Amino acid sequence: MAFSTSTAVLLVVLGFGVGSFGTLVGAGGGFILTPVLLVLYPHDSPQTISAISIAVVFFNAASGSVAYARQRRTDYRSGLIFGAATLPGAVVGAIAVTHVSRRFFDAVMVGVLLGIAAWLLGGDRLRREPRTGPEGARQVPLVKGAVLSLIVGFVSSFLGIGGGIIHVPLMIQALGFPVHIATATSHFVLAIMSGAATVTHLVQGSYHVGHGLRRTLSLSAGVIVGAQLGARVSTRVTGRTIQRLLVVAILALSVRLIFTLV
Repeated sequence: MAFSTSTAVLLVVLGFGVGSFGTLVGAGGGFILTPVLLVLYPHDSPQTISAISIAVVFFNAASGSVAYARQRRTDYRSGLIFGAATLPGAVVGAIAVTHVSRRFFDAVMVGVLLGIAAWLLGGDRLRREPRTGPEGARQVPLVKGAVLSLIVGFVSSFLGIGGGIIHVPLMIQALGFPVHIATATSHFVLAIMSGAATVTHLVQGSYHVGHGLRRTLSLSAGVIVGAQLGARVSTRVTGRTIQRLLVVAILALSVRLIFTLV
């Protein structure tokens, strides 16, 4: 697809949709954007696709985090610890993606998406009940969360999906976070992780390939506005609905990518 004014407008609109839905579910939108970019640009390298997506995730997460901060839903203590834990994985993931083939990249993406969908469909059977302290305060398993965040940092940076699509289910199911706290805190962690991955791609010159920088800026303009809308709508949507929306979106994108592999 050649880059033109009409292409820029379409990418802004796409970014708006990605930002709205990604912020609504706390996933940053990268899990939608990366598969869409794989379909739109079948000849681009995994490095280019991942670099564009992770930069857009950063702008989405930063914008969404500001909106969630106004709603006072972010657990900053957990977010700072988890965010710091993602940094080594984020840098290594951004470097590792330069050494894989496009077919391998697509196959890993399908596997990760299907795995997340299965995890979410497990529902309450897999969910960890939150622990409370002597005064009723919620206790977060910070060490376990940091270890999981390190892994999330690598996988999400490698695929360019930002990590929220992985982190939100883990925070809900494995760490016992309430859904609406998980979505807000995940966005805060995303801003830290995706920022580190974006800087790594900048150093590697990933945005100088083709129209990478123009695509990134067009998409980012859309997600910044869309993230504000998504955060507002999220206050009117139940946690169970958010989880269902995640599963539907993941399965739809997985099916579409499978067709590109067969």
